[in-house]
Amino acid sequence: QVQLVESGGGLVQAGGSLRLSCAASGLSFGNFDMGWFRQAPGKEREFVAAIRWNGETTAYTDAVKGRFTISRDNAKRTVYLRMSSLKPEDTAVYYCAADRWGGGLDRANNYEYWGQGTQVTVSS
Repeated sequence: QVQLVESGGGLVQAGGSLRLSCAASGLSFGNFDMGWFRQAPGKEREFVAAIRWNGETTAYTDAVKGRFTISRDNAKRTVYLRMSSLKPEDTAVYYCAADRWGGGLDRANNYEYWGQGTQVTVSS
């Protein structure tokens, strides 16, 4: 049974930092591209960042470039999202997702497995 478990969310003031983690089990983690998506209240789920299975390619939505960094540790079966200079508009539930087949990194429909999400709230 595949499980993706996010952690590290919380309440932070604008300008602060958080590091999200997503621990994977039940899959060959090193074969999967991993992505982070987020969904704010009343909005659709949107792409945030993603990383290829070997860590050599990353992608970010424009809104987080220069502030967020995605990384992975295949030995620990974990993907991370380091978030800095947080803004109130970053407030959302953050989800990690796994894609075995190497499709477009920013396409939610390409991801087969999803975590339950972790709440990030940025106060102004």
